[in-house]
Amino acid sequence: MQAARLSRLMWLAAGLGGVGLVLSLFVDLFSPNSLWTAVLTTGAAALLLLAAGLQSAQGVALWRARALGSAAPLITVQGAAEDSGWYERLLARISGSGTTLVAQIGKPTLWLGGWALLALISIQLIWNLTLPGSNLSQLGNLAGGAILLLAFGLLVLERQFSSELAAEWPEAGQLAQLTRVVIAVLLVGALCLFFSSADRVWPARLAVLIGLLPGLVAVEFLLRAALSLFSPRNERLEPRLTASSFVAGLLRWPPQPLLALQHELHNRFGIDLRQIWAFTYMRRAFLPVLALVTALGWVLSGVHEIPMQGRGIYERFGKPVEVFGPGLHAGLPWPFGRVIAVENGVVHELATSVSDSSALEQVQDPAEGPPPLTANRLWDASHINEKSQVIASSAGAKQGFQIVNMDVRFVYRIGLTDQAAMAATYNAADVPTLIRSTASRVLVHDFASRTLDELLGEQRAGLADDIGKAVQADLKQLDSGVEILATVVEAIHPPAGAANAYHAVQAAQISAQALISRERGAASDKANVAQLNASIARDQATANAREVMAAAQGADLRFSAERQGFAKAGQAFLLEQYLTQLSQGLAHAKLLVLDHRLGGANNAPTIDLRTFTLPADPTAPSKAVQ
Repeated sequence: MQAARLSRLMWLAAGLGGVGLVLSLFVDLFSPNSLWTAVLTTGAAALLLLAAGLQSAQGVALWRARALGSAAPLITVQGAAEDSGWYERLLARISGSGTTLVAQIGKPTLWLGGWALLALISIQLIWNLTLPGSNLSQLGNLAGGAILLLAFGLLVLERQFSSELAAEWPEAGQLAQLTRVVIAVLLVGALCLFFSSADRVWPARLAVLIGLLPGLVAVEFLLRAALSLFSPRNERLEPRLTASSFVAGLLRWPPQPLLALQHELHNRFGIDLRQIWAFTYMRRAFLPVLALVTALGWVLSGVHEIPMQGRGIYERFGKPVEVFGPGLHAGLPWPFGRVIAVENGVVHELATSVSDSSALEQVQDPAEGPPPLTANRLWDASHINEKSQVIASSAGAKQGFQIVNMDVRFVYRIGLTDQAAMAATYNAADVPTLIRSTASRVLVHDFASRTLDELLGEQRAGLADDIGKAVQADLKQLDSGVEILATVVEAIHPPAGAANAYHAVQAAQISAQALISRERGAASDKANVAQLNASIARDQATANAREVMAAAQGADLRFSAERQGFAKAGQAFLLEQYLTQLSQGLAHAKLLVLDHRLGGANNAPTIDLRTFTLPADPTAPSKAVQ
């Protein structure tokens, strides 16, 4: 009777668990990282563990039924021995070895380990404490109501197990404890579905954390299944329930964690801890000692240790009083006094853009190896911590905008003064987010008046200084207590998709500028040559004019002088001028002087005007004798 009932309950629990896992799989395919996956998987894992416990109890009930003679005897039909080949004998030998191994291990142990392993793997697959909140609307309320109905049915089953007498059904108490585990998981899952919303993350976190309860039970089942391999088996002795859980036994009120240990010692070894004076004294003194230790720990919570690289803001009744330096400091115990840790000179580097750091694995690259991927600054690929920014653009007489990728980093720290520490703690909930938002606003305002050529050219040197001063001014105005130590512009370039086009435009622009410069040089050369020729012609004309004027002036002066000389000397001056001109004219002439006085008075001179050719050229050299 008990075995049949446990069999039906086992198949029902296993079926519900399997349906829950299948639904969770389909939900994960269409909506990954959803609250539905966590709730369905944890509930299904708890139901599978309950099915494992029911199956283990069914095995014990079957043995008890066979021992009482109520079970039908096993009938073994042996067929006639037939001749078979070597292949059939090999299969029979392998089958016999497998059957022997399973008989040695035990089917209940294998089933228990399989159920526990399946539940543990299911919980491990949905373990994610970063699930976002989700709005499930009316569907979540309907599913929560259905889960509450299932939990109510399990509560009825748990009450039935608890009402059974231990003498009539010893396994009922353990099954009731496993049922409480399933009820607790289902109630928490329904609570998460009822209170789930887009702005609440605690339902998703709680739905994942409740998986610890069936996970611990599954681990305990695996350990019990592994340890059962070393226990001797005797078919004549009643087997013990392997699927008993210490973790599930803690779900009772009042909690009695040592009750199971006390029962085991009394049943196995006959040791009754209640009769030992030392344990009785320890039980009586436990609460006073616990209260004293708790009070001492509460008083010592007012002693605070500040590390060398940190500071602490001491709050008394919620009001900041002073800033503690490194060392030990005493104050009021919690919650009347507390110390909020603040950095002391720790330098941070912050990028203006946020990257998915969870998807990136931080690997220390060797010094002699290739450079890491984070050091790649080529324009043809997008890089980590780069963001797009709109900048000014001008094409001819038209104004527009362009998009560039940039990586701007800030090196900052919390100010070293006490006022800066308090400002950074109370005026800013998240310092990196504040710096990033302030820097984004400054970058948008600053880049709106700069073009790409200016950013890549002469203005890049002063860009980091301007951005750092503007961000520091805004942070100081907000009284954030943050000190910007340096601003580093890692990279500014066009987007990766437009990098090649930008290179082509730059090359064309450089070629055009080179052609323009070359033509300007040729035009300037020609202009210089023309200017030189014109200058030479002008200078030559000026010189000729000056010479003509000088000659004319000289002739005028000479004429004036001769006229004055003629006026003073008369005919003598003319004769003198005549003789002077005659001597100048005859200075290089070949003269033939004729004197009329030669030959007497009656004989006139004879002039031979004939031309004779010389018989030989007296200046020509004589030929050499052959």
